[in-house]
Amino acid sequence: MFEIRKSADRGHAHHGWLESQHTFSFAGYHDPDYMGFRALRVINEDRVAPGKGFDAHSHRDMEILSYVLDGALEHHDSMGNGSVIRPGELQLMRAGTGVTHSEYNHSSVDPVHFLQIWILPDREGLEPGYDQRAFAESERRGTFRLIASPDGVDGSVRVSQDVRLHATLLEPGETIRQPLDPDRFGWLQVARGALDVSGGPALSAGDGLAIAQASALELTASVPTEALLFDLG
Repeated sequence: MFEIRKSADRGHAHHGWLESQHTFSFAGYHDPDYMGFRALRVINEDRVAPGKGFDAHSHRDMEILSYVLDGALEHHDSMGNGSVIRPGELQLMRAGTGVTHSEYNHSSVDPVHFLQIWILPDREGLEPGYDQRAFAESERRGTFRLIASPDGVDGSVRVSQDVRLHATLLEPGETIRQPLDPDRFGWLQVARGALDVSGGPALSAGDGLAIAQASALELTASVPTEALLFDLG
């Protein structure tokens, strides 16, 4: 069973320095039909102007992932971490009992384009934490590369929830098939490009697809495509 969330139907915020599209309800955008999907609470597609960014602010009890598509994102937090996240890298900030952080465009010339993802943790009051991993193009090309999981297997980032996140890069005409557990749920997010879903709809950049009671997912790219697949309990 598939249910599409079209890119054009997402919430939209424009703050001059920030252009953001919200797959699920976020900040001033509220849609009671899209409050999240299973433990997946937020997917924001953010574009931040050169030299601009999110000033220091606080979070708690949330697993926050950043996946950069273009440019570079500069991170600082109250745990003492300072880093730059680039395309192909996944950052995890475990807010736990509370973290203050800032995220800025590392460049004074080029914009940064990234996906901000929030996952509800399996319990509250966790110790805050940070991780950042790079996944080479060769690891993601033509396959679903596991990049986040509850057990950190295969070099993936460890998240405190029954969620497995995969990333893929596909060339035009390339087909990929991923087995699924029909008792679990999936969410496919097209970061860029376009996909045909076997037995389902055609998807474009920014589209999301809720998946239930499916034993496999077969995708064919019509143009160069980057996508994320969430396997959710």
